[in-house]
Amino acid sequence: MTKTPPPAATDTPKPPMSPRRAFLSSLLVPGYAQTVFGRDRAAMLFAVIEVGSLGMARKAAQDLAEAKAFANDSIVATYKVDPNTGIAIVDPKTGLPVPDTYIASRFTPDRVKARRTHYEDWIAAILFNHLFSGADAYVAANLWDFKTNIGVVATPTSAGIYASLRLR
Repeated sequence: MTKTPPPAATDTPKPPMSPRRAFLSSLLVPGYAQTVFGRDRAAMLFAVIEVGSLGMARKAAQDLAEAKAFANDSIVATYKVDPNTGIAIVDPKTGLPVPDTYIASRFTPDRVKARRTHYEDWIAAILFNHLFSGADAYVAANLWDFKTNIGVVATPTSAGIYASLRLR
């Protein structure tokens, strides 16, 4: 009769989230995995960048829609005037003054292109925030039990870097 050895006791605690799951969750919701690992400041940073970028992308989209809507528009600058009376000539069919000259729209094709570029830039900022948050969560998941403190110290005469590592 063969005896199976008892399972070995593991002293290593399990991570709160796997690196893959951390990457994917923070890729979808920036800052989520950072909160799981207790990195609240990093989570708040990603959330603030996300909200700010979404707000600016919405504003840029509205500006682009306005520029597209009024790209072919114009404004009446002057009306035709009767030289004898000095009064504007009225169209008998519509009852409105007859336009003489127009001012072109301020939304030129270059301005529409610039508005489109602004919108695309904010979309790129959102995508970058998602990717960077996912990468940060992946690294945090791999280093979740590595307790270290790294910082920079500035004195009036010099600057220095310090690091401390806690061993179990």
